[in-house]
Amino acid sequence: MQKRISHLPFHDTPEQAQKLDAAIEGLKGQPGAVMPALHQAQDIYGYLPQEVLKKIADGLGVSLEEVFGVATFYSQFSLTPKGRNHISVCLGTACYVKGSDKVLDRLVAKLGIQPEECTEDGEFSLTACRCIGACGLAPVMTVNDEVYGRLVPEDVDKILAQYAAK
Repeated sequence: MQKRISHLPFHDTPEQAQKLDAAIEGLKGQPGAVMPALHQAQDIYGYLPQEVLKKIADGLGVSLEEVFGVATFYSQFSLTPKGRNHISVCLGTACYVKGSDKVLDRLVAKLGIQPEECTEDGEFSLTACRCIGACGLAPVMTVNDEVYGRLVPEDVDKILAQYAAK
């Protein structure tokens, strides 16, 4: 699945900017510094906005293409913000065969977003992943750290209501 760049306005705090500057400064001149810089930046911001990718490239003296290439190659990096409640739907073989694509379709319809997007209110974000590692519970999705298994599309409404109410 292709990663998308967020088109939401980027806002950082002076504290976040200072932490990123310090992280980049501590990695300057080190071979392979892009990967740890991206990890630290994602820890600071929760995702990797385009402005942060550019700052890393400029600060480490590498091309933006190199930084973007690393950020989009590794699945642990996100170019879009995560919602307060992050939903991940497994589309691995066991889950897919048992209908996880229909669960994902229901989530897309209910939330009004596609995978790798976040609702405008910041409440929910959605990801489609390849395997959660709970094949015996297929189809499976997670909301934050909570695992939901043996799902049917009709389960989505009740699960979302639990988190929307919080």
